[in-house]
Amino acid sequence: MNAPTQRLQAPDRYAAAELPLLPSLERRRLQSYLALMLGDIAALFAAFTAAGYLYLGPSDLRHSVVLAQLLLPVILTIALYNGAYSMHALARARFGIARILLALCVSAAVVVFIAFYTKSTQDFSRLTFGLGVFLSLLLMTWMRLQMRAFIAFRCGASVVNELVIDDGGAAVDMPWATHVSAGMFGLEPALGDPHALHRIGLVLRNADRVVVTCPPERRAAWAIILKGANVDGEVIDDLVPQLGALGARQAAGHGWLQVSVGPLGLRARIAKRLFDLAVTVPALLFLAPLLALVAIAIKLEDRGPVLFVQRRLGRSNRFFSMYKFRSMSVERSDSDGNRSAARDDDRVTRVGRILRRTSVDELPQLFNVLRGDMSLVGPRPHAIGSHAGEKLFWEVDTRYWQRHALKPGLTGLAQVRGWRGATDHESDLAGRLHADLEYLNAWSLWRDMAIVLATFRVVIHDRAF
Repeated sequence: MNAPTQRLQAPDRYAAAELPLLPSLERRRLQSYLALMLGDIAALFAAFTAAGYLYLGPSDLRHSVVLAQLLLPVILTIALYNGAYSMHALARARFGIARILLALCVSAAVVVFIAFYTKSTQDFSRLTFGLGVFLSLLLMTWMRLQMRAFIAFRCGASVVNELVIDDGGAAVDMPWATHVSAGMFGLEPALGDPHALHRIGLVLRNADRVVVTCPPERRAAWAIILKGANVDGEVIDDLVPQLGALGARQAAGHGWLQVSVGPLGLRARIAKRLFDLAVTVPALLFLAPLLALVAIAIKLEDRGPVLFVQRRLGRSNRFFSMYKFRSMSVERSDSDGNRSAARDDDRVTRVGRILRRTSVDELPQLFNVLRGDMSLVGPRPHAIGSHAGEKLFWEVDTRYWQRHALKPGLTGLAQVRGWRGATDHESDLAGRLHADLEYLNAWSLWRDMAIVLATFRVVIHDRAF
């Protein structure tokens, strides 16, 4: 399934429109998973129908269809957990066939055991059942092989988007991957420049695996960027301790170090998104009267705009516009966040002081969650100019960029633990960064639910200025 090497070039290295953008394969992989599942179901029913026809004749096919219906839920349950509908199954036909046949055999054994234990084997024809299972093995194998053409049609030469970024390092022999020259596209791993990171984030969009080859002095920077990009990332380097690599291997004459993995797979992201929508939509309907009253109060106080819109860094270090109720006077609003709000801050309006104290100013971010820019739970997005003491956040600890591996959240583990408010000292950032990284490394839907419930205890807090 290899394809010729793609080497993308841009006539203008600074023109954002010329950036190489990979096509998204997630929807096409989902279509392929569904096609495999429907093919397996069709093969199962066809096999048992044929078995019933051969043994019982055309007069009693209903009996064999009932046997297939008994097997189907067990097969699908096992297949979903053993990788029969996974990326490996799409990429490797033998792997997918072996997994679905294993699911079929285990399911057949489970049904036979239950029938024997409940003394109901006399209710169905054992010969029809055995012949149906045997024909299912043959038909499912044949169906999976036929599906290879459909998978290739939907996903192309590879079911994985692999990207090689050449930043002046050793040549990498990956002819099936897309190759991008960092120099020609102006991709600079500058950890102190959010704009440069945004540009890299655009190129990494839709990539499933990214390999960077660069000089030794740039490897650590690329490693940090990949950790926050929600991709499987690898940097060609032998300096494992310096990079904190998660794994190492050798291939094509080079040492390959894995420095990041996307913290959430497709199923986990779907579950998290469904949870966001299940909470956000009812919350917006319930809070609509309050949102309208707050908007009127802000408008009556100084006639300025109701919302404060600020550009912040989100998932994969990409900018998005975050919404808040405006709590400061129009002429003194700080769009870059260079100055943190303090107690008795003269920029905050009377209405704004109440909003900040009760965290009501954050409610418009529910629309960010609805749009998909944010999640209910995740690391809080910070203004670009935010300081901890005299340093910018990312200057205090370069692990700061790893927070962006997930969508930013309306609330987070750091917030429910009390790490919120002004960051007058570097230590004020350390606690929330530790909590954010802990959340990334141990995500679960149950934890999201617990954090949402715990947030109600800290809505009103003494560090909101």
